[in-house]
Amino acid sequence: MIGVVIPAHNEEAGIAACLASVQAAARHAALAGEAVEIVVALDRCSDRTAEIVAGCGVRGVALHDGNVGRARAAGAACAIGLGARWVACTDADSRVPQDWLACQIACDADAFCGIVTVDDWLDYDETVRLQFGTPDAQRDGHPHVHGANMGFSAAMYLRCGGFAPLSAHEDVAMVDALQRAGARIARRATPVVITSARRVARAQGGFADYLLALEARTRAVVSPLLETPVADFDLGSGPHAA
Repeated sequence: MIGVVIPAHNEEAGIAACLASVQAAARHAALAGEAVEIVVALDRCSDRTAEIVAGCGVRGVALHDGNVGRARAAGAACAIGLGARWVACTDADSRVPQDWLACQIACDADAFCGIVTVDDWLDYDETVRLQFGTPDAQRDGHPHVHGANMGFSAAMYLRCGGFAPLSAHEDVAMVDALQRAGARIARRATPVVITSARRVARAQGGFADYLLALEARTRAVVSPLLETPVADFDLGSGPHAA
């Protein structure tokens, strides 16, 4: 059996689309009918998230910690307790492709680290989009860790101690623990998970805050250039001048 863990805090706006994408991935022919158990860790939800999850026929685990590390750990414990041999993780504001689970299983590794993209950049300007989507971020062997696109074997997860009770970067800490345990980690450019560019973070220090920090850095670089007269630049004598 394969488990899918999704932490959620007041995600009524996006959870249905997330679950629909995971349920489609669970029906992929390459899984040969293997059961997939989706577990949503409902952390301090005061909106309709729990109701929507139940309406989708998905298992919810309620907790009141306000801590994404504990939420992922609770979901993983539930999935493994139900018999999951592999646990995939995504986020409630994300949508996974149909081959998401099939590709994780096929990577023949102890863990999988994928990448994410954004399809609705809201009011972020082009410089942020270009900095985020650099070729280095879209290759096999990439250095990135995204809780919205990762997975691991249940055996290796238990061996390395599982998710730490961190309010942010629990995914990075998890991969560090996997590496210390000697896990074989497949860092793949595909499949890609689509996630949100929302400006209000559910977990401080998470992906939303990363995008805000990236925006601040790009503005800090661009602003001095805009204030500098063109005549002050030395462009060199030819097209290849450094």
